[in-house]
Amino acid sequence: MRKRILHLTLLKKWFDLIASGKKKVEYREIKPYWTKRLLEKEFDEIYFKNGYSKNAPFMRVEWKNMRKEKNKYAISLGKVLEIIR
Repeated sequence: MRKRILHLTLLKKWFDLIASGKKKVEYREIKPYWTKRLLEKEFDEIYFKNGYSKNAPFMRVEWKNMRKEKNKYAISLGKVLEIIR
């Protein structure tokens, strides 16, 4: 079975906090763009990049679940599976 992967780009501060295990939830605003990408979908992993360059730091993280919290989507993160800096 093919993995369902969510690709997200982060600023260095948030990338480092997730990589260290200190940040367990990633938030996205409830807007049409994110609603289309996230609502009623399930993923196996999240691929985070710190920037847009070809050689930007990268990490794979387990997807746990997603819920709505006020005006944001809260994506619960599992364990960090791989980090490439």
